[in-house]
Amino acid sequence: MYPAPFEYHRASSVNEAIALLSRYGDDAKLLAGGHSLIPLLKLRFAQPGHLIDVRHIHALHGISEQDGRVLIGAATTHWMVESSHLLRERIPVLAEAAGLIGDPQVRNMGTIGGSLAHADPSADYPAVMLALDAEMIATGPKGSRTIAASDFFVGMLTSALTANEVLTAVRIPVPAAGTHCAYEKYPHPASRYALVGVAATVMMRGGTVQRARIGVTGLGAHATRATAAEQALTGSKGDAAAIHAAAARVSDGIDVRADLQGGEDYKRALATAYARRALERAVQGR
Repeated sequence: MYPAPFEYHRASSVNEAIALLSRYGDDAKLLAGGHSLIPLLKLRFAQPGHLIDVRHIHALHGISEQDGRVLIGAATTHWMVESSHLLRERIPVLAEAAGLIGDPQVRNMGTIGGSLAHADPSADYPAVMLALDAEMIATGPKGSRTIAASDFFVGMLTSALTANEVLTAVRIPVPAAGTHCAYEKYPHPASRYALVGVAATVMMRGGTVQRARIGVTGLGAHATRATAAEQALTGSKGDAAAIHAAAARVSDGIDVRADLQGGEDYKRALATAYARRALERAVQGR
């Protein structure tokens, strides 16, 4: 199908994009890489009257480190995240996760901000952002605000962004010494979206798990922190028994969506298996 007619706007700055969003309200959509939005337009599941292209805004691109945190512009492509030497050195799990998204064409066009703002319940980034305690920087008519990853994903294809806000950057603390991260997913064979994806961050000190953060995607209406599994692992030695016990609780409290790819029990079993893999890698630092 062809999209419904729309008016195209190419924003030259974040302020211009915000002004256009404020002017056209619910009849406007932001366009970055387009891999989430364009299929919806072609199927006419979305029919905005105005598309606001933010791909060419220089301020939305780039990866840098500031005060112990990595800052990634929202229009930075998946390929730039995957291939970043800074990320491979400082937060390698994020580069690893980016390399698992779609295929090379998707990774060269799709953007980290577009993926996060779209808030697909099976996307890879959300689980990783939850495990890394990331922050999203949103800018609107009243200025910028910071949204914790744990507050950002609020429902099916729904984020905490308001209608006239632009996600401008992602800010991620560099993991402390003794902290290791891993992401494991079972991909859909066609789309490469995660049927189940689990990201784990584990801090080991003195042979004991001091802190654990686990993000899960693909199970519920949005990515979720697996707090029961975190609590089960924290304080343990990170041995096989502790990892198995924590992994068994990774889907606790999640309203698992049964769909054409599998029923609730199957998806819970997948989540347990992939949580175990992610936790083993994070505890062992590999």
